[in-house]
Amino acid sequence: MKEAFAIVAACIAIAGNVPYVIDVLKGRVQPHAYTWFVWTIVSGTVFFGQLAKGAGVGVIPTAASEIFTLIIFLLSLRFGFKRTTKLDTFFLITALLGLIPWYLTKDPTLSVIIVVTIDVFGFAPTLRKAWQEPQTESPILYSSNVLRHSLALFSLEAYNVATMLHSLAMIVMNSLTTAFLLRRKP
Repeated sequence: MKEAFAIVAACIAIAGNVPYVIDVLKGRVQPHAYTWFVWTIVSGTVFFGQLAKGAGVGVIPTAASEIFTLIIFLLSLRFGFKRTTKLDTFFLITALLGLIPWYLTKDPTLSVIIVVTIDVFGFAPTLRKAWQEPQTESPILYSSNVLRHSLALFSLEAYNVATMLHSLAMIVMNSLTTAFLLRRKP
């Protein structure tokens, strides 16, 4: 049964990300490069942390998502949102500085706690952009992430901080982003 949840969650990751990639290429959305850079680092760290702490097939949705996160980051360098603020730069620097303790500790649980905190900070530029310029984002990706992370929790073979924290935090952050986009959509 856990395999089924993992496969469905991975399919949702693919189904939510493919339209977003198409929208980026067509110029309908503009991903924030700072946020997607942070998410690329965080998702990779979470993947390895989950793997080390026994998530089993529960890492499949994280892996599927990480592939698209990297693709979208690379696309954001060319097609992304260009109007960054000093606050965006502050959040990027804060997120990157947060990687130092992770590098020093090498502890999967502590690493996941640190990178999830970084992930929440990394969300800040996109949340600001979603609130101020909702036309530059699509709620499909963020709402599908809520569903994907919910299902991913059911696919875990071990339940602990390292395996669960990222999905729990992402349910909250993606729900908030979706709400901003739906509330403010012109």
